[in-house]
Amino acid sequence: MATLHIEHPISDLDVWLSAFNRFADARRGAGVTAQRIYQPVEDDKYILLQLDFASAEAAAAFKSFLETVVWASTETAPGLAGTPHARVLEPVIVA
Repeated sequence: MATLHIEHPISDLDVWLSAFNRFADARRGAGVTAQRIYQPVEDDKYILLQLDFASAEAAAAFKSFLETVVWASTETAPGLAGTPHARVLEPVIVA
């Protein structure tokens, strides 16, 4: 399992959520198995999300899609208010 961890500033939560929801089919098609969305208690203009995938390769492919298609345009990412930071994470097994 791998997780695509993303965080960035937003202009408005409702605008961002509306844009996020428009890409539900793309997430399913890319193999997202679970998603979590967080907002810092002290900052309603910032969002963090985690998308789970079966593999790091699938997560990296979706990250590339976000960078080249979604985040490349204010039309497809209207709630985005800054540069997204995204990285693919894998769990660490602790013995």
